[in-house]
Amino acid sequence: MNRNHVEFLSSPRWAEMLETDLLPWVLSVGDLGDDVLEVGPGPGLTTDLMRSRVRRLTAVEVDGDLAGELAARLAGTNVDVIHGDATDTTLEANRFSAAFCFSMLHHMPTTGDQDRLFAEVARVLRPGGLFVGVDSRDLEPIRLNHADDIFTPVPPATLPGRLEGAGLSGVRVDADTYQIRFAARKPLPA
Repeated sequence: MNRNHVEFLSSPRWAEMLETDLLPWVLSVGDLGDDVLEVGPGPGLTTDLMRSRVRRLTAVEVDGDLAGELAARLAGTNVDVIHGDATDTTLEANRFSAAFCFSMLHHMPTTGDQDRLFAEVARVLRPGGLFVGVDSRDLEPIRLNHADDIFTPVPPATLPGRLEGAGLSGVRVDADTYQIRFAARKPLPA
């Protein structure tokens, strides 16, 4: 992420948006359960918001500096921070009651990387486990904010098929002016 983007994701404005806009939506979608995976916490404001609402949280962050800072800050809490690639976590299959990713998918280099992430989330979720996410729409102001940075937006129209292709079901995608929100579940055994 470029410096301006990291600063925004560390800002009181972002924290307020998370608390007043994102959290009520997440809680309305379903219960996160007891053991939750966060994909791409960045500087960790989303981690701070969610860790008080779950018993155990594992955060996987690809950026070594951000992962190290977050791990040091949250040492001794209910959060485990892993520096690694969320498309291949090596975490136990069928472990997590829920997973979430907030405003990070567009930072993945390709749609293929995003699809590998969806498949990995499906692998590590328990049957019936919930996957929720929010990401940016493909808008010029958002593109400008990602100057000198990766910006691979997720087209809302293709997202249901991509999540289903990864092994998730019950997909719900809502698109508003500047973001998409989605929820899906790992199917229960037949």
